[in-house]
Amino acid sequence: MTNTGMNMRGKITFYEEKNFQGRSYECMNDCSDMSSSLSRSQSCRVESGCFMVYDRNNYMGNQYFMKRGEYSDYMSMMGMRDCIKSCRMIPMQHRGQFRMKIYEKENFGGQSHEMMEDCDNVMDRYRMNECQSCNVMDGHWLMYEQPQFRGKMMYMRPGEYRNFMDMGMSGQRFMSMRRITDSC
Repeated sequence: MTNTGMNMRGKITFYEEKNFQGRSYECMNDCSDMSSSLSRSQSCRVESGCFMVYDRNNYMGNQYFMKRGEYSDYMSMMGMRDCIKSCRMIPMQHRGQFRMKIYEKENFGGQSHEMMEDCDNVMDRYRMNECQSCNVMDGHWLMYEQPQFRGKMMYMRPGEYRNFMDMGMSGQRFMSMRRITDSC
C-alpha cells in the first residue's frame, strides 16, 4: 500500500489488559460493538490514522479522540471510567475547506454563525452562551464542552445535528470547536 493509501486508512489494535497484554482485536473500520471480539479493553495502539472511541456501544456516550501512538493504560491517561465499547475511524482524505454552521438552540434555532476555522471560545468570538445544534457542511470537526478545546468532546462529520441529546450527550453544551486535519 502506498503512503497516500495509508493516510486514508486507519488501524487501531485494542488489548484486553494494560500495557498491550492479553487478547487483542485489530480494527481498520468502524465498529459499533466490540464486545463480541473482546470482553474488555484497557490499552490500545493506533498504528495509522485517527479514531474516535466511545464508552458505549453504537458510538454513544463519552468520546475520546485518538491519533497515532501508544496508549498503555488509556483509562488512567484519559480519565475514562469505562472501557471502550465502540470506535469510529475518521477519514483523512478531506482536502477542501472546512465549513460548519453552529446554532445557539436545538433544531437550528437562535443565533447562528458559519465557521471555517477553529474557534477556541464561542462566547468570546460570537457572543453565544452555548451551541446546541449544528450543520457540518464540509470536513470533520471536534466540539468541546469547555473553551480552549478542553473537557468532553464530540466528533462531528458532515451532516445535520438537530439535537445533541439524540447522540447521547444530554445536558451537553459546546464552547469550542476544532477542525480535524490530516496532521493526525
